[in-house]
Amino acid sequence: MEATEQPGAGGLPPGKPTQTQNQPLMVEVSGLTKFYRDEPAIQDVGFTVRKGEVLGFLGPNGAGKSTTMRILAGCIPASRGTARIAGHDVFEQPMETKRRVGYLPEIPPVHVELTVLDQLNYAASLKSLGGAGLKDEIERVARRARVTDVMNRLVGNLSKGFRQRVGLAQALLGDPDVLILDEPTVGLDPRQIGDVRDLIRELGGHHTVILSTHIMQEVTMTCSRALIISRGRVVADDTLETLRNKHDGMGLEEIFLKLTNM
Repeated sequence: MEATEQPGAGGLPPGKPTQTQNQPLMVEVSGLTKFYRDEPAIQDVGFTVRKGEVLGFLGPNGAGKSTTMRILAGCIPASRGTARIAGHDVFEQPMETKRRVGYLPEIPPVHVELTVLDQLNYAASLKSLGGAGLKDEIERVARRARVTDVMNRLVGNLSKGFRQRVGLAQALLGDPDVLILDEPTVGLDPRQIGDVRDLIRELGGHHTVILSTHIMQEVTMTCSRALIISRGRVVADDTLETLRNKHDGMGLEEIFLKLTNM
């Protein structure tokens, strides 16, 4: 029997900008390029994200979003370019950057045969977290991701929405500066989507969040700024309000279709 989804907490009103203009840069990307054989997945990608900001990283399927996220999370190398997380070079200081990043890929990396508690303990061990404070840390992330009621359930018996929450709890372990969330609501039902969006809005401010998605509403509901990538290149990077003003009051979906030539 699947666990029952619970309504999410309120968080910030949809689309409310966070006051981050004077905050330090937490993500700095310049000239980032990745080739698979002779084919470029991304080319000369550059952007910055400040502390506490929630950035919507938009693009069609295959545009290069996941490649960029995986490079920032330290999962794959770039062909060229630079990337810094909290002032540390992703390629020259990989262990330092990985301590400062929480990564939730599109398919959460969970083991269906483990309980949620065992899964979080295992994830903590991979992050070299331990000692007297580990129990409190697991309880903290479980509360934050709202999985405290299913800690003794097998991950394999949970709904997809709860598995996403377990993945998010893992990403929050160690209180990382930057959260990278790759398509966190794909495949969820409307109620589960609302819950995950609430969580993302709550996390903005304390964490810097990069939300990769191809769903327009995801950005308008959770982000104050959007970066749009098409065919591996950045084609727009601005606040939602400025994007609308630049494009004669168009909605984000119309802007997206215009810039990605879809």
